[in-house]
Amino acid sequence: MSDYNIGAKIKKLRLSKKLTLQAVARETGFSPALISQIENNNVSPPIATLSKIAKFFDVKIGLFFAEDEEECRFEIVRAHERKAIPRVISRAGTSQGYSYESLSFHKQNKKMEPFLLTVTEKVSEENTYSHDGEEFLFVMKGTAELLLDDKRVVLYEGDCVYFDSTLRHRLLSKEGDEVKVLAVVTR
Repeated sequence: MSDYNIGAKIKKLRLSKKLTLQAVARETGFSPALISQIENNNVSPPIATLSKIAKFFDVKIGLFFAEDEEECRFEIVRAHERKAIPRVISRAGTSQGYSYESLSFHKQNKKMEPFLLTVTEKVSEENTYSHDGEEFLFVMKGTAELLLDDKRVVLYEGDCVYFDSTLRHRLLSKEGDEVKVLAVVTR
């Protein structure tokens, strides 16, 4: 997470609006401690958490992954240029069993955010997330289980799903083996 310095960008937004940690926490539904940990780059928040923070500050989620301020009309991101966002942590401070990479971090003002998710373990905590927008998932490797509101959907390699992100959702590894998923999220 420190490669993108997401925490510093969130802190800069908060301070520019003269808000306390408590005010941001109250408005986003997260604890002041979690906001502080994110701002200090101690934990990496799930994409849904970043989406809610972006919405609160009225910015695009891509701002957190941007490396420069220069606008470009297209971008090419080489495989060796991608940087994983490790240590994705829940509100409760537990591991979420996955990491993700932003597949677009130069282009500003995008309408969609592409990510490569890698689910590496079966987790005991099956909490779900929701956020504004829509989401598209394509399973590139492994067998995933998608929690979608009150449904459990098994997705095999090559399967895809498109859904309204306001539905409570969570992607898990079905068997605990590695799962790679292309995820595209809109705001």
